[in-house]
Amino acid sequence: MLYHLLYPLHEQFALFNVFRYLTFRAAMAVVTAVLLSLLLGPGFIRLLRRWSVGQSIRDVGPERHQVKAGTPTMGGVLILLAVVLPTLLWANLTNPFVWLAIGVTLAFGAIGLVDDLLKLRFRRNLGLSAKVKFLLQISVGLAAAAIILSLPPDYGFGGTVAMPFFKKAVFDLGLFYLPFVAIVLAGSSNAVNLTDGLDGLAIGATLIAAATYAIFTYIAGNSVVAGYLQVPYLRGVGEVAIFCAALVGASLGFLWFNSHPAEIFMGDVGSLAIGGAIGMVAVLSKQEIVLVLVGGLFVIEALSVIVQVASFKLTGRRVLRMAPLHHHFELSGWAESKIIVRFWIIAVLFALLSLSTLKLR
Repeated sequence: MLYHLLYPLHEQFALFNVFRYLTFRAAMAVVTAVLLSLLLGPGFIRLLRRWSVGQSIRDVGPERHQVKAGTPTMGGVLILLAVVLPTLLWANLTNPFVWLAIGVTLAFGAIGLVDDLLKLRFRRNLGLSAKVKFLLQISVGLAAAAIILSLPPDYGFGGTVAMPFFKKAVFDLGLFYLPFVAIVLAGSSNAVNLTDGLDGLAIGATLIAAATYAIFTYIAGNSVVAGYLQVPYLRGVGEVAIFCAALVGASLGFLWFNSHPAEIFMGDVGSLAIGGAIGMVAVLSKQEIVLVLVGGLFVIEALSVIVQVASFKLTGRRVLRMAPLHHHFELSGWAESKIIVRFWIIAVLFALLSLSTLKLR
């Protein structure tokens, strides 16, 4: 919006030429998102308390978590506002990829919102069934993939997937691209949801992943840099860096209130939405495979649940004291704050490793 209003003035006032640059608008998106979060956060938390929108804690979880019962939840609504509004302010709104990123994020947020509302209605930590939730996520993913396949050829998409570590290794999946994208989005969304178990853990890791994909999308949308690094050039995708930057700012702002001890939880409306957002920008930058590294912490948390369930069903034994993995360390005696910071460090290392794939080819 501001881009369309102010950039045309650069012919009269040279100062407004700065709106041409993605780096400037991305920085402004971060600042705007942080300020929105800090300004709206206190009032939003008070409103949730007034409406008794409190978190229900599972009886099977660590006992120390019972003190968190009643903490306001559904803070993901604040995250969504702090992502979408700055994106609309600073991005080029004629760009289809910006709208696709926003649309997928809001769709996954809507699934999470319904899930949260059902939990609040029945006053227990059970919302949508896993099957219904997964089917809805897959449906959104299929719709997103169909839109991508319908884009004109000059955007450089089609049903192709780029492989890391190999120069110009691109595989055309054809119609299999539809389920591939759907699985990427659903997997990313659920992995973030599983990671959201400690104060600030998921949102801190989201900040790191979003910043990483801001770099990937900027590179993919720049023909010179993409050519130098031998990654697929995707016309217009660089604008998605504004969306990623807004997600970085929204994460920073929400972390202000979600840091230990948390004043608010994001709820499924937040975790499913930001997981879907990360998955979508991975697809748009054609760095879907690298998502395993960018979101390495999320992957480890999800795998810990899969391994725990599989082990118990096959052998009757548990590999971990409790899944996801962060609960295992809690029951091992680690302080919550120590787990959070150490997991953030792991997330940073994964992000650096993912960026190294740009040169290791």
